[in-house]
Amino acid sequence: MDERIDGTRVAVLVANEGVEQVELTEPWKAIENAGGRPALIAPQGGEVQAFNHLDKGDTFPVDQPVSETSADDYDALMLPGGVANPDQLRTSAEAVAFVKAFFAAGKPVAAICHAPWTLVEADVVRGRTLTSWPSLQTDIRNAGGTWVDEEVCTDQGLVTSRKPDDLPAFCAKMVEEFAEGRHPAQASSVS
Repeated sequence: MDERIDGTRVAVLVANEGVEQVELTEPWKAIENAGGRPALIAPQGGEVQAFNHLDKGDTFPVDQPVSETSADDYDALMLPGGVANPDQLRTSAEAVAFVKAFFAAGKPVAAICHAPWTLVEADVVRGRTLTSWPSLQTDIRNAGGTWVDEEVCTDQGLVTSRKPDDLPAFCAKMVEEFAEGRHPAQASSVS
């Protein structure tokens, strides 16, 4: 990874419980190593309880509750997976609106594993090609997207991957897209 995103502010949006730890920590490190400034955003302040599949992992301090921030405060958005994480996020109107605002502004977004569930809820997959954990493919298709089984997929500033094994390719492509910045075509496709 030789791309630099010095000073790029990246919102990392997760639920307060259920994020897959490696899908949080590895992209976080990639953002920092490329010079970016990640911030952990969650529905509530306090801490985030991460998981290693079904076992509790570490906790991480929330930098800001989603209700106290705006997509205007960030240059890019990263959505880690974990089954419970996006399932909870998609029930939070504030979290869904936060995600939708990144697309409306044409800002780059990266989502891995089950995270596209939140994108489906935000109604931002219509007309896009993306990948995810295989169990989401019907949801993505029903929401108007095209699902592909690929290690990493990029579509107008949206980077997606399937699972933790894809993290090296995902992190490299995420940093590359974050370095490119806004994608005007992305903004025009969001209503």
